[in-house]
Amino acid sequence: MPQLQIYSETLLVSMGTGPHIVNITPVLNDMLQRLNFETGLLSLFVLGSTGSVTTIEYEPGAVQDLRRAINSLAEPGATYEHEKAWHDGNGHSHVQAALLGPSVSVPIRTGKLATGTWQQVVLINHDNRARERRVEATIIGTKSPAQ
Repeated sequence: MPQLQIYSETLLVSMGTGPHIVNITPVLNDMLQRLNFETGLLSLFVLGSTGSVTTIEYEPGAVQDLRRAINSLAEPGATYEHEKAWHDGNGHSHVQAALLGPSVSVPIRTGKLATGTWQQVVLINHDNRARERRVEATIIGTKSPAQ
């Protein structure tokens, strides 16, 4: 019986002014391949209160639709209590990120992310400035037998 293993890694992603949406699926697949995990669960958590992670079909139309929806949920330029305290112009960024959430978990099956055909994992910077986003990735699972 394969032994359950735990692995963690920090991903650093340079991002533009928000909402900036980046497909991180290739990075995650490379990590799984490099580490040889066969089955399990990949958990991702974005550090910082103006970043989020979710899944979407990463194609230009869907990405533009998501960007528009995010800005509709918490409009830049609206009045935010956060702005009154900090005067940093990113009250909307905190609200947007909170609505989408800082984490996602994806099953691993046969050494790959068990996502839908058109489903990719995306990282979103909501801040009003470019940021380097830190994502903590944790895998709990079993590895393929040595070849």
